[in-house]
Amino acid sequence: MFRFVHSSDLHIGKRFGNMPEELRGRLREARHMALERLAREARATGAGTILLAGDSFDTETPSPAMLRQALSAMAGAPLRWIVLPGNHDSLLADDLWAAAQGALPDNVHLALTPEPLLFDGAAILSAPCTTRRPGRDLTEWMDDAATADGVIRIGLAHGPVQSFSEDGVGADVIAPNRPARAGLDYLALGDWHGQMRIGERCWYSGAPEPDRFKHDQPGRALLVSIAAPGAPADVAPIETGSFDWRTVPLDLLSGDDAVAALARALPAAAMRRHALLRISASGRTSPAMRSALEQAVAREAPEFGLLELDMDGLATDCEAGDLDAIDRAGALRQAAEALLAESNDEARSSAEREVASSALLRLFSYCEALRA
Repeated sequence: MFRFVHSSDLHIGKRFGNMPEELRGRLREARHMALERLAREARATGAGTILLAGDSFDTETPSPAMLRQALSAMAGAPLRWIVLPGNHDSLLADDLWAAAQGALPDNVHLALTPEPLLFDGAAILSAPCTTRRPGRDLTEWMDDAATADGVIRIGLAHGPVQSFSEDGVGADVIAPNRPARAGLDYLALGDWHGQMRIGERCWYSGAPEPDRFKHDQPGRALLVSIAAPGAPADVAPIETGSFDWRTVPLDLLSGDDAVAALARALPAAAMRRHALLRISASGRTSPAMRSALEQAVAREAPEFGLLELDMDGLATDCEAGDLDAIDRAGALRQAAEALLAESNDEARSSAEREVASSALLRLFSYCEALRA
């Protein structure tokens, strides 16, 4: 039996420059602490090895402190770590990997060359990324890689399969049938930050700590057990994330109480500090309820790691009676009536109607702010 934890895409050192300043440090620390959580799960499940399938670091130039602290965290766990260069920390990062080799703990192994690493009756066949976008299938060498009889063959690689990749380049790089062609008992992949099964013996582990809303999955790794060469791989997801990144749908019908619907959709208070939520509002609502929803999100936001509102899919039903909230007479009322008429004018293009509707909403919000 060879049992290991398969992970990837820690992206230690990621800056999160698009996040609020007070959140950035917490998110950066979570990337480092993922090493401790992976080690804890490995010990709890009896796995003696952790495979990191690329992008352990977010850039090719992590600071000396980031590198040494990561290696120290691995050294502190009585496990074997195998670290593969990915596209963010490729072999072009000469200084990074030279520094890592100079401070390498005994239990950490760098998979810097395409050759088998032998441990406990298993051969790890590595395909380190030579550049950020190698442009070819770096796992091809595995087809002809010889290993002794009775050895479990595990591939370790980083990059897209078929028509997707985390960076969206869409290049076909790694053959999805590589396990069959190379006689692999398992192919451990990194690059795609969401956990995904490609085939019976091929998985993306997903990132142990999410870093975006794209995948709507918790941070995960994979516990993999292989009893013998040729035996099916027993693959089980394990939870590793500390932050909860989620898109929460808020589907509204005209007349619904959007604020009450928001309250039902939000998690309990005790879970909010580590929650990063995007409220995706859709359907239809009135200008007053739309404004009330924006205000409710603004009130609740300080309790969350991040709480943001996306109303691109939310249409606004504005009627003549709603215009009283802008003004009952005068120039503002005349402007509002003209915009309402243009927004409902079927003779106009959809883009023109949308511009008029957006202008009317801005006018509504401006007048409401003046009254506040």
